[in-house]
Amino acid sequence: MLANFKTYLREKSDLTESAFDEILKEVRVETIQKGGFLLHAGEICKHAFFTEKGLLRAFAVDESGKEHIIQFSPENWLTSDRSSIYFNEPSDLFIEAIENSTVVFMSSEFMEMVSGMSHKFRQANDRALHSHIRQLQLRINQLLGATAEERYLTFIQKYPDLLLRVPLWMTASYLGITPESLSRVRKDLAKKNFRH
Repeated sequence: MLANFKTYLREKSDLTESAFDEILKEVRVETIQKGGFLLHAGEICKHAFFTEKGLLRAFAVDESGKEHIIQFSPENWLTSDRSSIYFNEPSDLFIEAIENSTVVFMSSEFMEMVSGMSHKFRQANDRALHSHIRQLQLRINQLLGATAEERYLTFIQKYPDLLLRVPLWMTASYLGITPESLSRVRKDLAKKNFRH
C-alpha cells in the first residue's frame, strides 16, 4: 500500500527506514469516490494532497457559474491551495476526484516535521514551491498570449496520459477555450497528421 507515496518520500528525503516508518503514521489516507470533494471554495485548505491512485482536479467557479480548471493531479502529483494554507484564508478553489482515487493528506505540520528531519526533503520542498510558481507563470503567459493550438500542444506535453481519462469539456476548461474551439483544433491537427 502507498507504493507511489513511499517512492516519492524516498526520492525526496534521506530518512532512515525507522524514521520512514514513523512518519508514515502521521499522514491520513482516504479513498475518495468519483465526484467526491477534498476541498470546497470558502474552506481553509489544511492539507497538500498526493494522488496515490486516481485523478483529481482543482478548479474555480466564476460569478456566472462557469468552471475554470486550474490543475489536474494524476498519480504521483501533489495539489493544494498553497495561498489558503500559508495565509490561513478561505480558498477560491474546489478540489474534486474525477476518478475513484486514493489520496494521501499531508498537513503543513507533517511537511515541517519531515523538513526538520531531512535537509534533502526541505530542499526538495523549496524547489517544488519554486517549480509551482514557474508553472503558474508559464500558464498565465499561455492563457494571455498563446493560440488555442499552442495551448493544446502544451497540455499534451504536460499531461500526456490525460486525454483518454478526462472529458473534452474539462480539457477545454483547462485551456480556457470552448469545447467547440477544442474540436476545431483537434480536427486541424488531424489534417496535419498530428497523432493525439
